[in-house]
Amino acid sequence: MNRDEKAAVIDRIAGELEESQAVFAVDYRGITVSQIADLRTKLRAVDASFSVVKNSLTERAADKAGTVALKTTLEGPTALTFVRGDAAAAAKALSDAQRATQVLAFKGGLLDGQPVTAEEITAIARLPSRQVLYGQLVGVIASPISGLVRTLNALIAGVAIQLQAIHDQNLVGAGSAGAGVAAPEASAVEAPAAEAAPDAPTDSPSTDEQTDAESSAPAELSTESAPADSAASDAKED
Repeated sequence: MNRDEKAAVIDRIAGELEESQAVFAVDYRGITVSQIADLRTKLRAVDASFSVVKNSLTERAADKAGTVALKTTLEGPTALTFVRGDAAAAAKALSDAQRATQVLAFKGGLLDGQPVTAEEITAIARLPSRQVLYGQLVGVIASPISGLVRTLNALIAGVAIQLQAIHDQNLVGAGSAGAGVAAPEASAVEAPAAEAAPDAPTDSPSTDEQTDAESSAPAELSTESAPADSAASDAKED
């Protein structure tokens, strides 16, 4: 590999480091060509790629991309997995290949620009995939909403049942009829009292009769005193 070819490889690896969300370094000793081909197929399905490059070129690419922390993993034969998609899915594909081939031991790597250890990559491989997490998140968000809808439907149904029961028992009509009957009973009680008022003073003379009696009394007195006055005048003449 001449200088130009090396420079092209360094540029390509540096570009991969800059664009990748995660980078996983593995020891590829003992893996066959067919196993690498099968692994690359599985990694492409989760938007990841598998690359075997000399450590010296990878170190220069790490310096160029500003990912110096990755250089600590570049001891012994090292292959890099560049992950642009789901990091958990890529780590799981590598973990499955480890169990199938008994090689590809994790050495460390980067996740969102931060260094991760081999143990942390193994833990990432056990996480649910991004699609599964999205589904769980949607379920958590939708659960309270569906519960609220069910509660509102139950309340509306309960109100409808109560209104139907009131209608069936004629409770609204009975209340209106009762109010209409009560009013005549109250007026019937008051009516006799008003009629009895004129009958109460029937045994005693009215005011007009008393006035006539009083006016007639002086007339009788004046009539009775008239002869006495006439007699007195006759006596004086005699």
